[in-house]
Amino acid sequence: MCGIFAVFGSITDLVTLCKSAYKIVHRGPDAFRLETVYQFPSCCLGFHRLAILDAEHGMQPMRVIQHPNVWLIYNGEIYNHIQLKEQFDFHYATHCDGESIIHLYARGGIEFTARHLDGVFAFCLLDTTKRKVHLGRDTFGVKPLFRIFNEDDGLLSACSEVKGLMDIAGHQSNAKIQEVMPGHVETYRLDMRGRASLESITQFHDVGKAPSYSPAAKLLSNDIQASIRTLLESAVSKRMMAERRIGCLLSGGLDSSLVTALLVKLAGEQGQIYPIQTFSIGMEGSPDLKAARKVADYLSTEHHEIILKPEEVITAVKNVIYHLESYDALTIRGAFGMYMLCQYVKENTNTTVLLVGEGADEITQGYKHFHNAPSAEDGDRESRRLCKDISFFDVRRVERNSAAFGLEVRVPFLDHQFSSFYLSLDPELKSPKNGIEKHLLRSSFDKTGLLPTEILWRPKEAFADGLASPIKSWIEFIQDFVAKHITDSEMENNSHQYTHNPPVSKESLYYRRIFESFYPGQGHLIPYFWKPKWSSSSDPK
Repeated sequence: MCGIFAVFGSITDLVTLCKSAYKIVHRGPDAFRLETVYQFPSCCLGFHRLAILDAEHGMQPMRVIQHPNVWLIYNGEIYNHIQLKEQFDFHYATHCDGESIIHLYARGGIEFTARHLDGVFAFCLLDTTKRKVHLGRDTFGVKPLFRIFNEDDGLLSACSEVKGLMDIAGHQSNAKIQEVMPGHVETYRLDMRGRASLESITQFHDVGKAPSYSPAAKLLSNDIQASIRTLLESAVSKRMMAERRIGCLLSGGLDSSLVTALLVKLAGEQGQIYPIQTFSIGMEGSPDLKAARKVADYLSTEHHEIILKPEEVITAVKNVIYHLESYDALTIRGAFGMYMLCQYVKENTNTTVLLVGEGADEITQGYKHFHNAPSAEDGDRESRRLCKDISFFDVRRVERNSAAFGLEVRVPFLDHQFSSFYLSLDPELKSPKNGIEKHLLRSSFDKTGLLPTEILWRPKEAFADGLASPIKSWIEFIQDFVAKHITDSEMENNSHQYTHNPPVSKESLYYRRIFESFYPGQGHLIPYFWKPKWSSSSDPK
């Protein structure tokens, strides 16, 4: 997890550039560089580093002696960089996984590069010989990337977060901040004055399609459940690539428990000398805390519990929305616990990389509303839609809250090979069975001893219910608080103020006002409010 920042074109105010680049310093607390590319006027590349691999040689912008015309800034993890080195006989100058991007580009161009990357990434690659800039982002959009492009004056600026582009947007009367879409690369040509013009936007991969690169080993068998076990274990194994301590966010639900169990198993097989740290949060007596404690005891992890206090949630609202860059109420609700967990990890431990269970509900039809799907085919289509939009919601929640504290979150369920295999299965196999969601995933690990049976088959909890006290939900505390700050008349008139995604409740309006105070005019970056399908409820159960 790092932060990238780039400007090409008409912004010459160095103070504005430094101020903008500094707004994402939390993403890379280990080092910062803002470097001018001398071949072009008004062109600079900025990088905030969180050192996970090769602390000595991994600073960016990255250049290598074999290809001095290529400048690279990127945020991500390329899990198959060693396989690529062997496959194409690349000669790496560093131990950094991202160096593979430069060598792939020199060999086959930008689309060839993106199609061969097994991992998560957001990059800006400058080719000074061809005078081209390439922006690219991974299939699920796990790593964020936003940009401003003004056709009128040729300004192009890119940044890992919206906040780093707000001051630049203020200098532009005819430009909007937009998201580089997941699974796409954008190519821009620079003229002799360094001004950009859009050349192409190309989709290199789509959710559910098998990756075009060769897997490290043949992982599939004729046994579907055995293949699920093998692919998920492989996904966790890849994400152990680090020179920093690795832990897990453990809710006690199926998804995070499976990831934790596989990590503990693999760490033991590799002879890891320190215990895996696990972290859970909830109000006193909440179901999630109890379940997570049971898993931690079963796996003998070094377990940390954080008691969620409603007054702390109220205090954190503005910080959460600032880092999350969203006003979607359900995403914000889910972010409070994640924010406080990551803050605790940063302040109290030396764990830097965190594995999480997010993505499983979208891939394996884990939300309760899948029980109401009219048909298996409808459930499959909804699963794929949620996967394609996950960067706006669940992925944004885990990525931004970890980034706020200089931590890196990794998401095994969104592994290319695991996700494409699971989504390719017969829709009937993936549907809820006997009133149990994710039945295929659960049954694949049944009788393996990886987890206690009651955890493996624990019913899905809505996020608010899992963290809640038996006495009163923390969401009720939020709603009571908001009711004191938003009047009925304000609620009635809000639709005239916000034509895109008008708030649907006082809580929603409260969040939107905070968002607009930080990111005025950027409401378009959230395409719609998250809500379950085939359900009258507004909560993601």
